[in-house]
Amino acid sequence: MDEVGLGKQLQAARKNAGLTQQDLCHKAGLSYSTLAKIERGAIKSPSIFTIQSIAAALGVSLNELMGDHGPAAAAPKKYRSKSGIRFVYFDINGCLVRFFHRAFTQLAADTGANADIIETTFWHYNDAVCRGEMPLADFNQAMAKQLRVADLDWQAYYMAAVDPIKEMHDLVRWAAEYYDVGLLSNIMPGFIEAMLAGGLLPNVDYAAIIDSSKTGAIKPEPGIYEAAQHYTNCDPSEVLLVDDSRANIMAAEKFGWHVLWFDDYRPEESSARVRSALEPDTAI
Repeated sequence: MDEVGLGKQLQAARKNAGLTQQDLCHKAGLSYSTLAKIERGAIKSPSIFTIQSIAAALGVSLNELMGDHGPAAAAPKKYRSKSGIRFVYFDINGCLVRFFHRAFTQLAADTGANADIIETTFWHYNDAVCRGEMPLADFNQAMAKQLRVADLDWQAYYMAAVDPIKEMHDLVRWAAEYYDVGLLSNIMPGFIEAMLAGGLLPNVDYAAIIDSSKTGAIKPEPGIYEAAQHYTNCDPSEVLLVDDSRANIMAAEKFGWHVLWFDDYRPEESSARVRSALEPDTAI
């Protein structure tokens, strides 16, 4: 589908949902000019994340929105591991970066609030924000109200707290030479883009970035794995997920993927284990 056909498809879906352009912009977190250009066919190959945001705002799947003519998945690189892996997804928190929980300690120091209250409030809202159901601005307001402060910028606290896990960054760069790699994360809106811009994530050509806040589902829910599978151009048996949550890898295993658990307290050992599992066997 070219950009003109894409624009017509999105416009029809919006009208079927009974939304004006302004309504959809508000729900999807887009600027009016961006949506208007997409509907006119003036943007060539708009970001898949933008299209995912529109689909989520309309309450439909990406396939339903695109009429099964969505942006094509990237052709996989021509290597296969000894266990048959061709595509690797990496989790972010606890896998590529660590210690975002230090933000709770800093918040307590800055606001005088009890650390237990901060964590309880955070986890009360976290899933809703990571699913894209609650805007980050609303989350900040809810946190600020609970902590009795005028305002709060959780993204700033998060960005200041996390540390890249060097061993895993090196591994991702190595893996990207042989396989298609992607990110698959439960994360709040805008965080992945900010982390890439800030050098907190490896700078490689990702074949897919599955952002829970744009997908509308979080791990270990089946919907996020279904969305991630769509962009691999591989069979489930050819996909590997590296994640620090046992619940997440168990769900991925049920989906038919290979899985490896990452222990951020033993990054050298864990990254070496992943590298061993990804040792290329044959060129396809």
